[in-house]
Amino acid sequence: MRRNLQQQAGECVVEEQAPPSPPRAFPMLFSLPIMDAVIPVTFVGAKATFTGVEDPEAYLTAFHTQMMLTGGSDTVHCKLFMSTLTGMMLDWFINLPDGHITSFAQFSTLFREQYIANQAPLPVSYDLFDVRQYQGESLKEYLNRFAA
Repeated sequence: MRRNLQQQAGECVVEEQAPPSPPRAFPMLFSLPIMDAVIPVTFVGAKATFTGVEDPEAYLTAFHTQMMLTGGSDTVHCKLFMSTLTGMMLDWFINLPDGHITSFAQFSTLFREQYIANQAPLPVSYDLFDVRQYQGESLKEYLNRFAA
């Protein structure tokens, strides 16, 4: 309303804008050799993303398989693995100390340790006590349930 009155009175109205906030500083989590490594423009990265609920070992295996198919050095693996992290996983990664990661082996160990709670439990022998053939199920059908 005050603005309208000022405009009607012929006063020039200048709206104050907040100064732009500087972009968030991204820490240098990799060692200098990794940071200085250049990923070729033609290089195709991993297509999977880690959401935080998957088994970290299974995810690392899938990532490593994709990297074996496309090639790349240890430094490329580090940079591309970082690009697959989202949400809380990216926050975990950003909070690592500067220059902390020196190799993909170390990076994957840190990743496993952080998400070990998501690891699939190993099967134990007492899990087999509940395996039974259903009433009316043929032996062939029973065995086919476990052929997967």
